[in-house]
Amino acid sequence: MDCTHVKIRSPGGDNAEAYRNRKHFFSINVQTICNANLKIQDIVARWPGSSYDSTIFGNSAIRGKFERGEIKDCLLVADSGYAQRNFVMTLVANSQTVIDPISGITEAAINKYNESLIRTRNTVERSYGVWKRRFPILATGINVKVSSSQSIIVATAVLHNIACNFGERIPRVTNEVESAINITNFCNPDGDNMGSRNTVNVNNNIRKKLLRYFQNVV
Repeated sequence: MDCTHVKIRSPGGDNAEAYRNRKHFFSINVQTICNANLKIQDIVARWPGSSYDSTIFGNSAIRGKFERGEIKDCLLVADSGYAQRNFVMTLVANSQTVIDPISGITEAAINKYNESLIRTRNTVERSYGVWKRRFPILATGINVKVSSSQSIIVATAVLHNIACNFGERIPRVTNEVESAINITNFCNPDGDNMGSRNTVNVNNNIRKKLLRYFQNVV
């Protein structure tokens, strides 16, 4: 799970500046969840570019489904823009942090856990590159009103999934488009969530189980 920015024109009006992101261009901050095949499993494409990634997730339908137990036997892997939850796995930010001594979890286990999460989360970053190469307008800019832009974003996500199903090759793009893609791929972390990532929460049973697993990995 992650967020990426889709460039749009200034929406105008009193709320226009809400769409200006920290890179100073107007955008929609789009949250997606993808699988190992780069297919987009869930998308939220309605939040202004200045919105925190964690705010988007906190107000999303998918979060509610996880919290109500409607989605089982699944975990989300996320970056430092999100708080650790029983169904959201994030990095242990500091392997030197004092953890529950009873658990016996070592620094080596934490490092292995972190490395695994980084490799797994790279999938969603790669999906953004492929998606935007297939539809460069997502990076170079959509020049229509916001509501139409939102519909276009979702439509391209559906078409991207169809392309994945048929094994379509990734299109080559110009250096200009490649640069635009790189500029639009960044996160909006919320500093208020940092405290929940710096420790191994003794009450987070899922994370503890994963750390114990990596404790036994040679």
